Amino acid sequence: MKAVLTIAGSDSSGGAGIQADLKTIAAHQLFGESVVTALTAQNTTGVFGVMDVDPAFVGAQMDAVFDDIRPDAVKIGMVSSPAIVRAIADGLRRHGAENIVVDPVMVATSGSALIADAAVDALVAELFPLATVITPNIPEAEVLAGMDISCADDVERAAELIAARCVAAVETSPNPDAAPRVPAIMVKGGHGVGDPDAADDYLRMAGGEHVWLHGKRVHTENTHGTGCSLSSAIACGLAQGFSADVAVREAKAYVAGALAAGLNLGRGSGPLNHMWRYPGPAPC
Repeated sequence: MKAVLTIAGSDSSGGAGIQADLKTIAAHQLFGESVVTALTAQNTTGVFGVMDVDPAFVGAQMDAVFDDIRPDAVKIGMVSSPAIVRAIADGLRRHGAENIVVDPVMVATSGSALIADAAVDALVAELFPLATVITPNIPEAEVLAGMDISCADDVERAAELIAARCVAAVETSPNPDAAPRVPAIMVKGGHGVGDPDAADDYLRMAGGEHVWLHGKRVHTENTHGTGCSLSSAIACGLAQGFSADVAVREAKAYVAGALAAGLNLGRGSGPLNHMWRYPGPAPC
């Protein structure tokens, strides 16, 4: 059985973060492992507190995982401080990790901020050059590219600017062995830049090839943990040997099904139905 490691924050309500990642990995019939970067007091209505894990202990968790059940892919989610970013990057390099998916989580579905501004630059400099795929949504892509996005052409331009920023980060890196590397960049279209009934994502491959992944929007308020689940599903595909574009397409289909299957839990933006492919009790 292939193993997938999630490095992310814990969501006490179970809909996003580590909990959503492990549910997604289980739904793909793979073995899930976790390194917790932060504890959150959180539910479907908002984030009420964040407690970061000591960076040295983040590294210790990584060492324990890699030294025993080595993951075939790694998903990185909520990382709220530069020190934790560096601890993760050091661990990934130390263990020669492969098939890395970085979801640059900045704001929760509820609108609550989850990352310090200084951590954004650290993400780009330390983690993006190690990644196979990164998955910013529209607001995150605006921050990373330093531009507003209001149409499809803007999305494509933002992806190119993010790619250029990745190269520049490596060129200024203190690591003499670093080589310019651009991950595949998936700009998620869930926030919409065109047709309100569409859910179109843009994928720029590492070599510069690009494609629009068209989909139909699932109209639901229950979207808590969508980005976490998508990036974990991509990691599952990479762990199984899929190319980046195939892993992204398969993950998009999985999340669309989880949204369409529907749950109605909580008083805010409820969670996805991660186990939608398997028979069980009717949705609540």
